[in-house]
Amino acid sequence: QCQLNGLWRNEQDSLMEISVVRDNGDFQGKYLTRVTLAGGCARASPLKGAQQQPGEGGWPTFAFTVRWDKFSNATTAFTGQCFVDTSGKETLTTMWLLREAVGSLKEDWKATR
Repeated sequence: QCQLNGLWRNEQDSLMEISVVRDNGDFQGKYLTRVTLAGGCARASPLKGAQQQPGEGGWPTFAFTVRWDKFSNATTAFTGQCFVDTSGKETLTTMWLLREAVGSLKEDWKATR
């Protein structure tokens, strides 16, 4: 079974720490990105999410949001699934959407990546 709680590192060397997954699937933690829109030093940002409890023999799906705290005017939503290979290694696969604040409705087209 895949456990979301713990420390995770991605290919960009960013870190995510999920403290505990509650019985209802809710979780929270911190995300420290190495990739920033504004450049410069990133800080740990809060994340909140939920895990769908897997059926028998299934791998859990999950979603979470990160509010980039104090260094960016953006929010990112992630969704993914957790897998365990035959050697017991856990892997999270995710897709994300980042929304950056823009100054007008005319600029809306460039706000989501």
